[in-house]
Amino acid sequence: MGRIRQGLNYLFVKPNVKDIEKVKLFLTEKEYNIFINMDRYEKVHSLGVYEMVKKDNILKKDDRYLKLALLHDCGKERICLLTRVKKVFVGDKLLDQHPKLGYEKLKDIDKELADLILNHHSQNGSEKMKRFQDIDDES
Repeated sequence: MGRIRQGLNYLFVKPNVKDIEKVKLFLTEKEYNIFINMDRYEKVHSLGVYEMVKKDNILKKDDRYLKLALLHDCGKERICLLTRVKKVFVGDKLLDQHPKLGYEKLKDIDKELADLILNHHSQNGSEKMKRFQDIDDES
């Protein structure tokens, strides 16, 4: 059921302008430029993850995880729906590389945030990262 919801969101949901304005106030200018250039679906997904992280009693106290919520998928280079469906059934090398691509975008802006992006799918993460991954999977 979650995959169907994701597909419908991909096709029909747009980011809320007020949410985008809040993000602009929270992120640095360079981080915001990366966020605003993300695919429409990735923005919607990331805003949803951000809202859930803000409600998490532990993660909401850590600005790095709030920023991670907004930028964790910035390495997905405007992936079409067909590629996303392919990923679910047989995998996709480009999508699998999105943490590395995101790391490259952020490493000269915020190395700690870039490291979190690089490892946001890693199975060997900290307790905070595991909490984040659960939120990301749920969203």
